[in-house]
Amino acid sequence: MNPETTTISPSPLLSVRGLCKHFPIMSRGFRRRQTGVVRAVDNVSFDLAPGETLGLVGESGSGKTTTARCVLRALQPTEGEVLFRLPDGRTVDLAKLPDTALKPLRQHAQMVFQDPFSSLNPRMTVGDIIGEPLLIHGLCSGKERAERVAEMLRRVGLSPDHRTRYPHAFSGGQRQRIGIARALIMKPSLIVCDEATSALDVSVQAQVLDLLKELQREFRLTYLFVAHNLDVVRNFCDRVAVMRRGQIVELAPTDRVFAAPEHPYTKILLSAVPSPDPDVRMNFDVGRELARLDAAQAATH
Repeated sequence: MNPETTTISPSPLLSVRGLCKHFPIMSRGFRRRQTGVVRAVDNVSFDLAPGETLGLVGESGSGKTTTARCVLRALQPTEGEVLFRLPDGRTVDLAKLPDTALKPLRQHAQMVFQDPFSSLNPRMTVGDIIGEPLLIHGLCSGKERAERVAEMLRRVGLSPDHRTRYPHAFSGGQRQRIGIARALIMKPSLIVCDEATSALDVSVQAQVLDLLKELQREFRLTYLFVAHNLDVVRNFCDRVAVMRRGQIVELAPTDRVFAAPEHPYTKILLSAVPSPDPDVRMNFDVGRELARLDAAQAATH
């Protein structure tokens, strides 16, 4: 299987082709010069159909978050295309647009961040945090803005009375609901969830995931779900893209990836998942297996 050409829809909402993000390595001293490059994302391609949830998984440093940030143009890609279909049917290449042209497109693609505390301004009330995108884009103001904020708070399971409080007054799960409300207030079609549940307790994770599924059905959302918890991905995502060293090594429907993984790295990831049975001992050295995989790949080049 070639993950770079896997497509599930003739008219995807998002089509990423040959995406690369390289960071220069600079020497120290007064006369700094480039001595190398870090290929954080290296020729990544995938499609994302309307209403689909694609999980982006891999070990730390594999390029998951960098890929997600390039898709939303929080980072400028080095190479490649990020083709995004707008509600009016037009397709734009986010990778090529100048920064000044990105603002009108932000309302169609939003992000839910990993840390539900640092991603919220501690000096702003919840109402101002959620309603700020409406103000920035000039969509509404005054009473209408307050009404939309109140409705969105209700929709994510919080009380409209909470809009006058500050982020420190809420639990981690509640703060993540505030972040979700802020992302949804402009009714986007694409939501990028960057480890959106990894900082939460297990029981709270389940509640937030249930909320995301419910919101997806109601608002017809499309999710790019960045995660390292394979159990969450298995129950939440329609397809899975496995990343290693900046590249997608396997891309397939979730059931197929977990039942019959094809790439050796995917097999290593799944074998490293601990069993909930305390009597089952894992006889598996992840570091040793990765070293064997590296050696085998080096021998083929």
